[in-house]
Amino acid sequence: MKRKLFLLFLFVTSSFTLGCAVNPVTGQKQLMFIPENQDVEIGRKYAPEIEKQLGGKIPDEYLQNYINRIGSELARKSHRPDWPYKFIALQDKSVNAFALPGGFVFITKGMLQKLQNEAQLSAILAHEIVHVVARHSSAAMSKQIGFNLLISAVSSEKTSENALMVTDLTWKIITLQYSREDERLADLTGLDYLVSAGYNPYAMAEVMKMLQQQNEKAAIEFFSTHPSPQNRIRYITQKIQKKYTRISQLKIGENEYQKNVLNRLEN
Repeated sequence: MKRKLFLLFLFVTSSFTLGCAVNPVTGQKQLMFIPENQDVEIGRKYAPEIEKQLGGKIPDEYLQNYINRIGSELARKSHRPDWPYKFIALQDKSVNAFALPGGFVFITKGMLQKLQNEAQLSAILAHEIVHVVARHSSAAMSKQIGFNLLISAVSSEKTSENALMVTDLTWKIITLQYSREDERLADLTGLDYLVSAGYNPYAMAEVMKMLQQQNEKAAIEFFSTHPSPQNRIRYITQKIQKKYTRISQLKIGENEYQKNVLNRLEN
């Protein structure tokens, strides 16, 4: 009996150890069943399906390069600058942005049309980069979908039944739910990335205010997957006022955004 209990203890202990990882943002251990070396692989396998289901990439190479450049500059300021990030603008008219494990970050045409300057775009991308770096996407997938199901779906032979499964899992990925703690970390750490890249951090608060106003008129997708507690803008503003100085000297980039995004989306 004692031997069985001992073996059970070893099994539970080893399973817990394998399911733990250190969050590179907080430095704390977190429960994780997707190995870090699988993050990029999962991202690569599901990115094409996400692009397909959300209307494909916006067919403007200049615009795509601009967004990827902004995102890449922010990623270099992150806790994991070594990952192969890709920032992709999609045709979908919904107001949304989300990330896959391994550095794949998507932003929709609907979201791009709501933003007003480069700093606001950077705020959205910085927020999503934190979800990638802190492995919130991986953790949410582990809990809400299951690692084995994700891998088996993309590894199985291509049948109509398997294709339906991949489609269903892709929508679950797009609509992953994050905790308020995850959102707070993404907001506040995103501010650090934003300022490190030379952007005015008040852009983060501006985006939240703008999206909340839009959400009052009609529910938008960003807040269906990114909860928005009432104190969100308050804690963002408090950190800005407490931590950052010489904010007026930091970049906003209204003209650049108008030229590189808004004008091109109108054509």
